[in-house]
Amino acid sequence: MSLERIDKWLEQLNQVGQTSSPGLYRLAYTTQEQQAMDIFRRLCEKEDMDVREDAAGNLIARREGTAPLPAVAIGSHLDTVYAGGRYDGTLGVLAGLEVIHRLNQKNIYTKHPLEIIVFRAEESSRFGMATIGSKLMSGAVSLERLAALTDKDGVTFPEAVEEAGYSFDSLIEAKRPGTDIKTFMELHIEQGPLLEKNRLPVGIATGIAAPFRLRVNVEGKASHSGTTSMDIRKDALTCASELILGLEAEARKEKENNTVATVGRIDSHPGAMNVIPGHCQFDVDIRSTDTASRRQVYSQFKKQVQKVEKARGLKVTMETISEETPVPLHESIQECFASTCGRLNLTPFFMPSGAGHDVMNMARKWPAGLLFVPSVDGLSHHPDEFTALTDMIAGVDVLEHSVRSLANEGHQKAFLEVKS
Repeated sequence: MSLERIDKWLEQLNQVGQTSSPGLYRLAYTTQEQQAMDIFRRLCEKEDMDVREDAAGNLIARREGTAPLPAVAIGSHLDTVYAGGRYDGTLGVLAGLEVIHRLNQKNIYTKHPLEIIVFRAEESSRFGMATIGSKLMSGAVSLERLAALTDKDGVTFPEAVEEAGYSFDSLIEAKRPGTDIKTFMELHIEQGPLLEKNRLPVGIATGIAAPFRLRVNVEGKASHSGTTSMDIRKDALTCASELILGLEAEARKEKENNTVATVGRIDSHPGAMNVIPGHCQFDVDIRSTDTASRRQVYSQFKKQVQKVEKARGLKVTMETISEETPVPLHESIQECFASTCGRLNLTPFFMPSGAGHDVMNMARKWPAGLLFVPSVDGLSHHPDEFTALTDMIAGVDVLEHSVRSLANEGHQKAFLEVKS
């Protein structure tokens, strides 16, 4: 029944954001994201949960416990990248809902309240900053920083928030006291090939590699493609191309540290076939669990920028969009997941996360853990993203038993003190 239920829920949510193009389009603070949130709200209400939105639009569904204690929370997100897949984020919130449904079916009530949290704006696709909703809940971002964000159409973050029906100036009210939550857990597709390669249904994340993100602007000079000789051109696009290839080369040198660098967006203007590009903008994403290695790639990239500027006679500027710190996940939660795997005859498999998730912000304030289920071919952020329902169930089984353990007694090893 779990298979049928989760499959049905996935189908309901993934009707939202479909277009004539492949993939889903549920960008942060859009009508499509809100529609998906509304569907999930109704699903939670059917399970007799009390549902509210905080000042940032994060949805919090709560099942009361038998004692006035901090909540054991599960969460993820419903927004997508451009042309996103069906499982990234969505599976995580549905896993929480399935846990609640099972407890209701079994008439099991926990000492601690249980919460499912659906965070806003987890993906960086629209505004260049990821995990905004969980940053606001944990108090990890300022209004000043958010006010500077814009999307590719020139819509500012404050404008988008106000258009969605929220007050930008009130966003900081989404910050929760440390005493609100006991632990936080997230279930997510792996977005990589390790679990599938090792034929394992569940992975336990030990920590999260953090991104360092830049926006690079190259100022050249637009001119006629047929009348401007090659020796006097100031082509912003070819300059950007040289920088991008240089970035790739530097990241390859840090392979042993699992450091990666990506340019996933590039805009060239004026964008005509017969005009040499006068302006180019691209976004850089450098990630690692090793801060020194990540800094080395950035340092070498800056040197490359200076070299190319001088050689080509163009102006290149860089703006830091975000600089996150790698986040270790709580050992006691990892041990809880591992012991649960043992009871369910599953092999505990510990692994780092190369991708950022909402759990990394929650982990800075509360004991937190992350469970992975396999992605076929390691594919994610793609219309063909796929996770088998049987693998989902294995992850939900671990999540359910871990929730029951953590919500009924303080796990054998003491948790860190919560922070105010």
